[in-house]
Amino acid sequence: MHRKNRKWGLILILSLLGLCLGLIALFTVINLFVPGQTNQPDQLAVVDITRVLEAQHLRQELGDQVFPGLGIVDIPALIYNEENAFLIGIADPQTGWVKVPQELGRGGEWQTMPPLEAYPQEIYFRSGYDHNQEPDAFTVRVGTAYVGSLPSADWFRLSLMNQFRKDLPGFLKPVFPYSLVASIFFPNSDTYLSMVQHESFHAFQAVWAQPRFEAAEWDGIRLSDQYPWENQAGIDAWQQELDVLKAALKSQDKEEIRQLAQQFLDHRDARRKSMQLSADLIRYENQREWVEGMARYAELETWRLAASDEQYQPLADMHSDRKFKEYQTFDNRWSRELDQMTRMAEDEGDGRFYYSGMAQAYLLDQLHPSWKLTLAADPMLNLEDLLRQALTVK
Repeated sequence: MHRKNRKWGLILILSLLGLCLGLIALFTVINLFVPGQTNQPDQLAVVDITRVLEAQHLRQELGDQVFPGLGIVDIPALIYNEENAFLIGIADPQTGWVKVPQELGRGGEWQTMPPLEAYPQEIYFRSGYDHNQEPDAFTVRVGTAYVGSLPSADWFRLSLMNQFRKDLPGFLKPVFPYSLVASIFFPNSDTYLSMVQHESFHAFQAVWAQPRFEAAEWDGIRLSDQYPWENQAGIDAWQQELDVLKAALKSQDKEEIRQLAQQFLDHRDARRKSMQLSADLIRYENQREWVEGMARYAELETWRLAASDEQYQPLADMHSDRKFKEYQTFDNRWSRELDQMTRMAEDEGDGRFYYSGMAQAYLLDQLHPSWKLTLAADPMLNLEDLLRQALTVK
């Protein structure tokens, strides 16, 4: 009996070893055909234009449910790849674009592109840029217009794979499953459309609340290096906050949500006291939650509404996009977001604020549904202050 067990154990080990070697060989071959650049960096594909138009359609139809005024603000798009930036939504653009809030000029003259057969009325422009000054995935200004700026879907995937190539040790580079991992981070066009909403919301913030937007960005630039990212006690305390936020977002019981929201605020107060955070660094936390947490909320809430609103219909041209899932993958994205939230405590950078700000916005939807009107009227309010106010009213 023991010999038989050892025999089957050896067969299993050899089978697993063969499977591993087979996968290594498969990924090595696949990697030979993974491109390092986009197919036509000098122009946008039809599907790129279609996605931008669908993102605008989403915002016009659902934007005011996401945040007051978002549906009526005209927000052009700047889509870039490894060589060029493309501008959609401005008829006669001034030269280049401006990086905000530093007011740094970027790009050059805009060249009018030949109309695409699928969109003969859609005028768009191209400008090259210095490779050391790639546009930001954020908002930029063209003339006086704030524009949502982000990479094309293809360049986003390739940039992600290129970053893995850069960071991996040499022996892993030939065999790493770049395409597979990129598809996990960027599985479909729904994901890309939500990214457009995120960056467009930054443009909206710059229009709706320019003084706070600029102050928040300058705080992010000046105070980030002062924040105690590696303080282990702070990391542990942040973990408690994020765990409580996740539990609150998963709860269906209104009273439990209230209790968990209060626990979050109590943990936050205790963490700041124990870490002896200065007023500047407390402001830094609030500013990043206002800028990035609100944008993450807009990104996800637009997707949720598109999935749940039976009246919403995507543009007909989106059905030719094979990667478009008609927003029906929202539940999967939401589950991943909740899981990722509790992994952000050790993140060195402002990624945790994307989640803590987004979570507070969703809790406010539950506890104080008119919070958006209050914030729209007074953009200097912090999300945590609105949450404290919500908990004082039964």
